[in-house]
Amino acid sequence: MADDTPDLPYEQARDELISVVQKLETGGTSLEEALALWERGEQLAGICQQWLDGARERLAKASGQAEPDQEADSEEM
Repeated sequence: MADDTPDLPYEQARDELISVVQKLETGGTSLEEALALWERGEQLAGICQQWLDGARERLAKASGQAEPDQEADSEEM
C-alpha cells in the first residue's frame, strides 16, 4: 500500500467513529468532552476517507482507468 496509508485499519476507525457518534447523540457529556469527541470523530472520518479514496484509486487502476472519475464524486455530495 502507499506510504500515506493510515496506521489505523479502516474497520477499527469506522467502529470507533460509530461509537463517537453514539456518545455525541446520547449526550450527557460536558462541553469539553463533547468537543474532544467531535475532534476525534473528525480525525476518524478523515482516516476512513483516506482508506476509501485509496480503494477507489486501486479499483480505477485495476479496471484500466487512469484516474477515478472526479465528476461522479462531486455529483454524489
